[in-house]
Amino acid sequence: MFDLLPSFPLLGAFLIASFILAVTPGPGVFYIVARSVTQGRMSGLASVAGVALGNLGNAIGASLGLAALFAVSSVAFTAVKYLGALYLVFLGIQALRNRQPTAGNVDPALPAIALSRIFADGFVVALLNPKTALFFAAFLPQFIDPARAPMAQTIVLGVIFVLIAAVTDSIYAVTAGAVRPWLQRAKGVRAAGRWFTGGAFIGLGILTAISGQRVKP
Repeated sequence: MFDLLPSFPLLGAFLIASFILAVTPGPGVFYIVARSVTQGRMSGLASVAGVALGNLGNAIGASLGLAALFAVSSVAFTAVKYLGALYLVFLGIQALRNRQPTAGNVDPALPAIALSRIFADGFVVALLNPKTALFFAAFLPQFIDPARAPMAQTIVLGVIFVLIAAVTDSIYAVTAGAVRPWLQRAKGVRAAGRWFTGGAFIGLGILTAISGQRVKP
């Protein structure tokens, strides 16, 4: 594996650039924070895992030429982009419509959702973002030696980037989850939780649909 890494100065530049890009809030971060604030830290971390796996799928897809397909086929890019946007809007509508009361100390505006479902939602949201594949296709080649198995290098660097992003996303999830109890005690915030979740997802869907290609994953 170490033979597939760039030389130290270039590797250092890659790690610094990856950290800066990963810590900059994008749609994935907003999705994770929305889950953490409204449904708790574990839900946020489950979203982190799902988003990371989806991003990894895009990194591998980029190395196999998926990004090249999207770059030359506007139909393929547009179809996948709008499919992902519709899924986000669907999640938002589901959150807005969910009014079932619950017992005990569970917030009735924020019904419990299985972590496996939250993981799957994060995976689909990340995977159905063709801009992520284009991002990897544009970013990773800057640090690749074309004389040494470019595809394998792309996969290795993509894995490293996804791991860095997973760490920074986890920090966002834990931080957002930590302030959740205070938000639940604040007057009027609990009742607004369902609207926050639904609005965040619908807003992300609209942003995905209308944004250009140069968007952080």
